[in-house]
Amino acid sequence: MIKKTGPNYTYINRELSWLQFNGRVLQEASDENVPLIERLRFLGIFSNNLDEFFKVRYATVKRIDEAGKAGKNQLGGIKASDLLEIITETVIKQQSESLSILSNIQTKLETEDIFIVKENQISVSQQKFIKNYFIQHVSPALVTIILNDEIRIPNLKDSAAYLAINMSLEKNDNQYALIEISKNMDRFVVLPKEGSKNSIIMLDDLLRYCLDDIFNIFDYKSISAHMIKITRDAELDLESDLSKSFMEKISDSVKDRQDGEPVRFVYDKTIDKETLDFLMAKMGIESSDSIIPGGRYHNRRDYMSFPSLGRTDLLYNKIVALPVKGLSLETSIFEAIAKKDYLQYTPYHTFAYTVKFLREAALDPQVKVIKITIYRLAQISHVASSLINAAINGKKVTVSMEIQARFDEQANIDYAEQMQREGVQLIFGVQGLKVHSKMCVIEREEKNKIVRYGFISTGNFNESTAKIYTDYTLFTANQKILKDISKVFNFFSVNYKVYRFKHIITSPHYTKNAFFNLIDTEIKNKKAGKPAYIRLKMNSISSYKMINKLYEASNAGVSIEMIVRGICCLVPGVKGMSENIKVVSIIDKFLEHTRLYVFCNDNIPKVYISSADWMTRNIENRVEVSCPIYDNDIKEELIDTFNICWKDNVKSRILDRKQTNTYRHDKKEKIRAQFETYNYYKNQLD
Repeated sequence: MIKKTGPNYTYINRELSWLQFNGRVLQEASDENVPLIERLRFLGIFSNNLDEFFKVRYATVKRIDEAGKAGKNQLGGIKASDLLEIITETVIKQQSESLSILSNIQTKLETEDIFIVKENQISVSQQKFIKNYFIQHVSPALVTIILNDEIRIPNLKDSAAYLAINMSLEKNDNQYALIEISKNMDRFVVLPKEGSKNSIIMLDDLLRYCLDDIFNIFDYKSISAHMIKITRDAELDLESDLSKSFMEKISDSVKDRQDGEPVRFVYDKTIDKETLDFLMAKMGIESSDSIIPGGRYHNRRDYMSFPSLGRTDLLYNKIVALPVKGLSLETSIFEAIAKKDYLQYTPYHTFAYTVKFLREAALDPQVKVIKITIYRLAQISHVASSLINAAINGKKVTVSMEIQARFDEQANIDYAEQMQREGVQLIFGVQGLKVHSKMCVIEREEKNKIVRYGFISTGNFNESTAKIYTDYTLFTANQKILKDISKVFNFFSVNYKVYRFKHIITSPHYTKNAFFNLIDTEIKNKKAGKPAYIRLKMNSISSYKMINKLYEASNAGVSIEMIVRGICCLVPGVKGMSENIKVVSIIDKFLEHTRLYVFCNDNIPKVYISSADWMTRNIENRVEVSCPIYDNDIKEELIDTFNICWKDNVKSRILDRKQTNTYRHDKKEKIRAQFETYNYYKNQLD
């Protein structure tokens, strides 16, 4: 699992590290201190994560293997063929664990008078409701595919769940069929309440109950239904047709994704062998695909939308997003930012400041230009409507829209087309690079001069995810920083020119060297007997170059503390290599999404917020921005938030080469970072 160099382990394989991250999500589902319905939702997150993993990472490894390459250099020292086997074994084990957790949760729900009933557990009083629900809501939208030896099976939809039907006919013949579980229908059907008893039936079981209504034209002796699911390679294949626009190519490629090669096949392990063999042969499932025996239900990602039934006691308490101290939503945000910088830290702070900034820019007659990068938007986006409003009001609005944001391509295309119609100038990134930076700059005319205002963030400008993702956004009128930000927008238009930046750090040209220089300063200071430390908070680290540089700093005696939510290919705590590096991971109510980089700099800390993780793609293949923090109050605030996270001993797991996700519990006073962070900001307002 880990590449060996001499006696030491050097790197943890990226894919296996990711599976251990998803194991931490599964830990939240199994944690009895987590409210019951939230535990179900963590099961949904675990399943959704796994779907995306197979579409992207497993598919990538499979392509390496099919190309006849070992891939050991790219895969942390493991052959691609061996890695595919290890992944499948790991996933089978995790899937089995998730089924056990689900059973435990369902038993607990029953003590709360919430029952998930099967088709053979329906009461007489519920039968009429179910039949009527099927006729009114399910039957009209039902897609049923009749199968036989002569007809080629159509391409099954990626990650859609299907009921595989086997009807036993006269003369021992079998008739097979598939029923698609539509994503457009509610997966959970709430049945009429009986006294204090709440009953929910899954759409799958409702269909099982109504099988005779669906197949009554067949004279069958017996009928069975078992669930299957196929996951396809999600790589976009951009054709070279010169007559098509880039947006058209992306749109066509997204549609073609449904025809991608299968990479995973999940089936109900109680299915009969005859039906399973028939389906696998018809679908062309190969031995190199990941074949996972599962439970009765697939697409457990739907548990993310499990109905709450009004039981707020079985959910996390909702927090009221706080105002940013000193920054009003009722007065001009530009006037406030002109005097000092402000930090918005969602979801602890309200995202409304981002929308307020854009709405004010859209209406202010003195604002002439708005430039912004967009990676993922909310389904109903006030950000997008504000930009359209600004264009209607005569502002020159430029949006760098990343329409290759994986799995959000179509949504971004739809918004892009809407913006174009309203006069917004769109830039679709840079050839060969994804624009992942999160920034906005406006130009405002003041006393016959152009003055810039803007914001730089670690996360997407998305109202929905801002409620559950932790992200920093710096609002500033620092003309030096914003001049650099404007140069990045110039790069989008004239990307053959490499710009020089005096303040921000950008990918793909400068990130590696800039952070290497900052790390070298810590090494130099440590050797000179000066204070030296590095504190890093990020989603993932997989760049071997960055990891090796941190190993070098560790060997020089520099203390390194890292908070990594997801992939961590770095192996901490190895004597002679990484003994001065400690790494923890926090999985809790909110998704930790901030990127924060702190360097001691002889006790005059240099602090950066960033859109970039320390992954090869972020450093070499994307446009990213790391922004320095010059305001001393905000610098101190960011260091405080890091320290709160570092002290977490409730939801913090220790990352090491054993990959066991051991909780960092100790006998000290319990500190749960996300709750403590909220209290930190709440206390600022007192």
